[in-house]
Amino acid sequence: MNIINRLIGEIYGSTFPSGHLQRLHALIAAARTGIHPPRKAHWDEKDVVLITYADQVREDNTPTLTTFSCFYRQYLQASFNLVHLLPFFPSSSDDGFAVIDYHQVNPPYGGWQEIADLHQHTRLMFDFVCNHMSAHSSWFSHYLAQDVGWDDFFISQPPTADLSAVTRPRTSPLLTPFVLADGKTRFIWTTFSADQVDLNYANPDVLLNMVRVLLDYLQRGADYLRLDAVGYMWKTPGTSCIHLEKTHLLVKLFRAIIDKVAAGAVLLTETNVPHRDNIRYFGNGRDEAQMVYQFPLPPLVLHAIHRGSSRALRHWASSLDGGGGSTTFFNFLASHDGIGLNPLRGILPEGEIIALAQDLAQEGAQISWKTDTDGTSSPYEINVTYLDALNKQQDSDDTRLQRFLLAHGLLLAFPGVPAVYVQSILGSRNDIEGMKVTGQNRAINRQKYALCDIRRALATTGSLRQRIYTALSQLIQVRKGQPAFHPDNPMRLVDSDDTLLVMQRQAKDPQDTLWCVFNVSASTVSYRLPEPRDYHDAIGGEKIDGKQDMALGAWQFRWLRA
Repeated sequence: MNIINRLIGEIYGSTFPSGHLQRLHALIAAARTGIHPPRKAHWDEKDVVLITYADQVREDNTPTLTTFSCFYRQYLQASFNLVHLLPFFPSSSDDGFAVIDYHQVNPPYGGWQEIADLHQHTRLMFDFVCNHMSAHSSWFSHYLAQDVGWDDFFISQPPTADLSAVTRPRTSPLLTPFVLADGKTRFIWTTFSADQVDLNYANPDVLLNMVRVLLDYLQRGADYLRLDAVGYMWKTPGTSCIHLEKTHLLVKLFRAIIDKVAAGAVLLTETNVPHRDNIRYFGNGRDEAQMVYQFPLPPLVLHAIHRGSSRALRHWASSLDGGGGSTTFFNFLASHDGIGLNPLRGILPEGEIIALAQDLAQEGAQISWKTDTDGTSSPYEINVTYLDALNKQQDSDDTRLQRFLLAHGLLLAFPGVPAVYVQSILGSRNDIEGMKVTGQNRAINRQKYALCDIRRALATTGSLRQRIYTALSQLIQVRKGQPAFHPDNPMRLVDSDDTLLVMQRQAKDPQDTLWCVFNVSASTVSYRLPEPRDYHDAIGGEKIDGKQDMALGAWQFRWLRA
């Protein structure tokens, strides 16, 4: 407990009451006795994550978690051994991220028993929505009612406060007016929307309540915990209020608690920011998050395929360091959010970032904007399915499939643990109607399905959806059988023409080492491997003479073993 006491001291100094410290240790001690069995000790090449909503598939008169569990076992279990269930708690907006009650399952989804039933078939990742909660929550109702003990749970500022330095991820107002029981108006800190009120971690009572949430999720079986919007947790007016030192200390405290009660559980931080800020959440490699999102990967892969050039992707990838076994990257191409552009800043010139956004907007994507500190706006996120992001509207299905598999071949080859969004494995296109109905750009990539409809679509031979589901499922199976793709194995990039990206994934056994060659262009390209020997393609099984030039067709890739 010395680490926990030290971190509490660094965060709160003398403002953390001794009684609160005793309650904190009592919570931790109680949780240690109730958490069984132990988690998987580490990650390996067989770990592939599915990102999905708890109500992704539906049928009448059945909890959606029950329906999803059935669908998962039939269509997805062979590919994915860990499921990231996006927030499944009662919520008032933002598709679950405005949490009303952290400790309950949204009734239409089922209850904790349905979560436990799904956990019998897969490991699970829960969202720990640690920065904010719903303005319709009981916690905020207590605050508005000015009940005893709730006054400092949220953050109020006078409307005249100079908050110009605060980093803004949205164009919505930072402060939202609310009327309290005494009839007076307070302006409450709302980083993401008027319905999402930020918690005040400077109040020790808030920390205790959020630790209870953290421990509850571990006791409910969470193997991974995703810290949503974690970079904004601590606020100090006059600063950027993002990535502050006390935010990092809070993450270290969460990590210390997790290590104490649930060894093997993994902490994943969600910080959609430039790469150098993102990897700071690794801490010293052993005291903060074990995983961080690889946020530059989705837009850089997209940029490479759109431009037919791997130059920017290759240059960025050459500098990656996953942490030597104690940390690794959480790699993905698509998620419930859009394709973030902030991580590109510092990697690509601003003109190229804007051009990429404009190109996609012409093909039906939606662009979300943020307010910069100088009052101007810049593109923050592209809202689109990854399938449609890769292609033009007039492209053939064959071209769509080739580009899509190339992108996922890159995803599955990069060092780290790969994650695939459910819309990707299901071959989903832009949901324009859903976006119109909700009025939300992100709904374009959040379509939900009746179970009978999605089963029928996946059984339709020759359809793009069926072809993508089959081909991507097969590619994941091949990936899981390659020891070279263990997340801890190093990647060596080899100089090549810009139309190619060539990497070697070096396994402990040289016989398992892979050469991965990707043609990101629309042209046929020839390439000779640096090591002249005979190879076979782990994907297609063909024999390749490494002493001669190898031809790769448009958007073709190979994973080659000696």
